[in-house]
Amino acid sequence: MISRSDLAFEVGRAVDRDVMGLVASGSSGFSATYRITFDNGSSAFVKARSDDLVGVFREEADGLRWLAETRAVRVPEVLAVRDEDPTTDRFLVLTWVDQHLPAPDHDEQLGRDLARLHRSGAPAFGLDHDNFIADLNQSNQQHDSWAGFYATERLEPLARQAVNLGLLPPGAASVFDRLLERMRDLVGPAEPPARLHGDLWRGNVLAGVRGEPWLIDPAVYGGHREMDLAMMQLFGGFGPRCFAAYAEAFPLSEGHEDRLALYQLYPLLVHVLLFGESYASSAMHAAARYVN
Repeated sequence: MISRSDLAFEVGRAVDRDVMGLVASGSSGFSATYRITFDNGSSAFVKARSDDLVGVFREEADGLRWLAETRAVRVPEVLAVRDEDPTTDRFLVLTWVDQHLPAPDHDEQLGRDLARLHRSGAPAFGLDHDNFIADLNQSNQQHDSWAGFYATERLEPLARQAVNLGLLPPGAASVFDRLLERMRDLVGPAEPPARLHGDLWRGNVLAGVRGEPWLIDPAVYGGHREMDLAMMQLFGGFGPRCFAAYAEAFPLSEGHEDRLALYQLYPLLVHVLLFGESYASSAMHAAARYVN
């Protein structure tokens, strides 16, 4: 990993400011994280890594900019990113978000903000380039239909990889084959592509200086809006007022409750690949309910 002194120098050069201090602030995935202070008294958040997985920071920066251009949600501003050469240390520099306790209406704000984000839309189901969810490649080849995209770019490649690695039980390939064949009948009424955060668990929502919601660490693409909502409900941490405010601002299509497990299947497969077969039974249970 790059030394702190070298990192401070390189970040200062990238943002054209003198650095007064750099303090470790934990870690994020495979990245070391820091708070850096500049000569004008402002601070920034820095992620740094030195492995050979090039592009993670670049895609995170692009995702934050894609969300920010809607003016629907609060995200940190990208100040600098260096993420091109696998032989050098790479980093991402973002504006610092002072974290405080959530405001009394934090959940309602988040629900309304998310509804505005989804309403802002996307050009297609997918994106004009691939990116990452955590440190996994995320295929975003664009499709005209949500069913085609979800089957081909989300479930099929991850299920196949998990089967090949022996992370899913015997018979999993057959279950997923049957599920993918039924996808068009399962995804619900047609909707235009929504602009998704893509990795919306509780850890990727901060409360700012006034207790307002900020979103971080996106894995963006154009998709069905129920994907973000399903992931929010998979691991918990979001209160009912958040979902009520969302539904008031952007009512959900009929049958959305029945699709919840279907849309939780993608993050479950992500967790199978990242953390092992402890998530396999949950993934198989979600898949099996739509083929039995």
